[in-house]
Amino acid sequence: MQLFTFAVFAVVLVIFYLFASVKIVRQGYRYTIERFGQFTQVAQPGFNLYPAFIYRVGRRINMMEQVIDVPSQEIITKDNAMVSVDGVVFFQVLDAAKAAYEVSNLGLALLQLSTTNLRTVMGSMDLDETLSKRDEINARLLSVVDHATTAWGVKITRVEIKDIRPPQDIVNSMARQMKAEREKRANILEAEGLKSAAVLKAEGEKAAQILEAEGRREAAFRDAEARERAAEAEAKATTLVSEAIAGGNAQAINYFVAQKYVEAVSQFASSPNAKTILFPVEATQLIGTLGGIGQLAKEALGGDVAAPKASPTLPRTKASDA
Repeated sequence: MQLFTFAVFAVVLVIFYLFASVKIVRQGYRYTIERFGQFTQVAQPGFNLYPAFIYRVGRRINMMEQVIDVPSQEIITKDNAMVSVDGVVFFQVLDAAKAAYEVSNLGLALLQLSTTNLRTVMGSMDLDETLSKRDEINARLLSVVDHATTAWGVKITRVEIKDIRPPQDIVNSMARQMKAEREKRANILEAEGLKSAAVLKAEGEKAAQILEAEGRREAAFRDAEARERAAEAEAKATTLVSEAIAGGNAQAINYFVAQKYVEAVSQFASSPNAKTILFPVEATQLIGTLGGIGQLAKEALGGDVAAPKASPTLPRTKASDA
């Protein structure tokens, strides 16, 4: 009976020892294994068997990318302006052994390193630069902090400034400056618009004057051409009449006399001051003139154009407008 009890106790002790020797490592983690307190190796994710009481787990290292929140802090810039700044730091452990044994508290060390370098970088810049060059600040912080944490087996993947808060009086001054700058740009744009409008108006007036002058020139040219043609026609008619007179045809003179007579009568009739016009009309003279015109037409056309027949003498006529 005692032997059976001892055997059962031995089996239970072995099972307990085996369970104590099994190390299950979760995905995304690495365990450091120590033998009598000395680091020997890193346990990979999955099933691991290490003899209990000889080997033990030293540190459990998170190998996933992690983030540290940098709390808000007061920083004096290069031009002696006080600003409040906070940010975040993203990092990932690449070497579990270095992260476990090269630094005592990795999170605290990264936080303090990021804070001091943030003060150093932003303290070397003016206020305007800190507000407008966030990408440059992030790049400088990333370079400095990543270089410092290489010995810890840590890779700094990103450093971001979350917020930069200048004092309220500086914010008010910046608002007034921005307003003045916008008003300045608005005035400049308005002046440029007025200038462009004046230039376009002047160019339009110039083009209109040029077109008007060209129109007057064209009209004058047309008038001169019309007068020239009228003069040529008058000269040609005069030549024909002169030749007719030289040939012994006295009816040509009657043609011109009748023409001028009719023109004079039409001018009297169209006068705005004339209400009643009295003028003598000799029927025989008018018929003789018409006969002369017909004779000239007959000679010019070379056809048989009958001369108008004589009519009885017409009495004196009184013409009046309606």
